[in-house]
Amino acid sequence: MKGPEDFEALKTKVVDALRTVYDPEIPLNLYDLGLIYDIDIQGHNDVTITMTLTTPHCPVAETMPGKVQQAVAGVDEVNDVDVKLVWQPPWDQTRMSDEAKLTLGLL
Repeated sequence: MKGPEDFEALKTKVVDALRTVYDPEIPLNLYDLGLIYDIDIQGHNDVTITMTLTTPHCPVAETMPGKVQQAVAGVDEVNDVDVKLVWQPPWDQTRMSDEAKLTLGLL
């Protein structure tokens, strides 16, 4: 049976994978941009990612969820990946990591 530490270790690997997916218009990864709202890991290492984009009219709205799915599916321990694209709550700059804000000159 898997304990909380197993899920945390897997979550760290999933976050690392998410950090390889970059916004094509901003030189930052989706995780640090604050576009990943939730990472839910269930029983058999099934992962559900809830994410958004900076705007519903984003030119990569159709392709970015697939890139996220591919990146997370590349983690060896992950069994299945479901990516949910949501628009509520809307994204804003307060969701960005301090690192991302510093990179963009917002700090």
